[in-house]
Amino acid sequence: MNASGSRRWWGLAALALSALVVGLDITVLNVALPTLATALRADTGDLQWIANSYNLALAAALLPAGLLGDRFGRRRLLLGALVVFAAASVACAYAGSVGWLIAARGLLGLAAAAVLPLCMSLLPTLFGPQERTRALAVWVTANGIGIPLGPIVGGWLLDNFWWGSVFLINVPVIAAALVAGALLLPESRAADAPRLDLAGVALSSAGLVAVTYGAITAGGHGLRDASALAALAGGVLLLAAFVAWQRRAGRAGRTPLVDLALFRSRAFTWSVLLVTVVTFAMFGALFTLPQYFQAVRHADALGAGLRLLPVVGGLIVGARLAGRLAPRTGPRAPVCAGLAVLAVGMAAGTTTGLATGYAMVAGWLAVTGVGMGLVLSGGMDAALGSLPPERSGAGSALIQALRQVGGTLGVALLGSVLNTAYRDHLALPGAPGPVVAAVRESAPAGVLVASRLGDPALLIAVRSAFVSGMTATLWVCAAVALAGAALAALFLPGRAPRRPEPAPPAVRVGSGTAQAGQLPGSGG
Repeated sequence: MNASGSRRWWGLAALALSALVVGLDITVLNVALPTLATALRADTGDLQWIANSYNLALAAALLPAGLLGDRFGRRRLLLGALVVFAAASVACAYAGSVGWLIAARGLLGLAAAAVLPLCMSLLPTLFGPQERTRALAVWVTANGIGIPLGPIVGGWLLDNFWWGSVFLINVPVIAAALVAGALLLPESRAADAPRLDLAGVALSSAGLVAVTYGAITAGGHGLRDASALAALAGGVLLLAAFVAWQRRAGRAGRTPLVDLALFRSRAFTWSVLLVTVVTFAMFGALFTLPQYFQAVRHADALGAGLRLLPVVGGLIVGARLAGRLAPRTGPRAPVCAGLAVLAVGMAAGTTTGLATGYAMVAGWLAVTGVGMGLVLSGGMDAALGSLPPERSGAGSALIQALRQVGGTLGVALLGSVLNTAYRDHLALPGAPGPVVAAVRESAPAGVLVASRLGDPALLIAVRSAFVSGMTATLWVCAAVALAGAALAALFLPGRAPRRPEPAPPAVRVGSGTAQAGQLPGSGG
């Protein structure tokens, strides 16, 4: 590989490290919550805010972060966001109170909101269309594997160090990303320096936060909870007002926060929709599976994380397959195939019972991961390839914002399906009222009650009911994936879109300039 190619791929390594640490931080906290409850004297409400402050801040800042990158420089803002992410990680690690930790987690979410879309928007600057598909597969894999790796890393750290180590693990990774990014990533920005749409920022941030909060509340209290429904309805109304404002801004000749003209492209619209569908299923499954491994298969937090590794392996394989297929066939083949494979994997998972061996479970988890990798890599590449270069930051932020909403809704809606089916299948004849109330709360709570009472029949009833709930959840995921495969076959282009592109804009690397896809010293 020539010097230019080497520098580009090392630059990609900086973006991959950035994506990895953000994905890791989404789930690494999950295994530390019981420890935090003791160390910081946090009640259930405190723990919910510690976990959710990150997601709420992430939802609020995604869209404006992309536009700010387009205006002020994507590399500059990315490096600044990484510095903030590292500082917030240290603040989390040494938090002395619940309020401190909630605020630091919110700051982490704000930094992550800039890291995700700006990493993605820099890919077209580093790589031309032929290499971009492979590069995006690497980036998607890094971001995707960080999510299931979170419980593994968190469990190991908690077994060997104090709870703050789950945050300090971010710092060396970010340090490596900062050094590589400062040396190798080119600066790029929109030529027209778009103005910040303050009304659009306010409406989109409020709407996304409301929808995210409503979905989180519904996941914990059920879809009939009044506050969850009010937040979801308010969020939908705010987002509808946001869309109306964006149309008005576009007609008035102002630069909107989201260019609604992007949705005129079939490749962009359907790719983003189907990537969101997969994120919905992925987050719902990753919410369910750790509980299955802990409540049914007797695993601890670290063991549950390790048992998710087949998903990681499948994700890597699927992303690599999409990287080879998409340039030859366009987005339809990898996305449609990926959704079909995902549906098969989820349907196979419904055969899991109390006596099912782990080899069978690992098999359908790997198949599921392959499907996810195919769709995420192939779909996001098609969406990214449809973005005008001058709006790549804002467009990438839109893709990530919709994924964030899809993932949050996946946890809420599929978590509700899981809990409802679990309670419906509980058979507790003759059990005292307090025992029934505690067992119905959740499967982990039921396992704890049965263990304390030394009641093997109750333990079997709890585990059987949870498996029934997981089966219902996986059937929903399979149905959603199958519907997505049909939509991909009908609406995604069979060939990659060929939009006319002007000469690549000049971008700066250090003190020099280069065309997009080139670095100084490449000789062309």
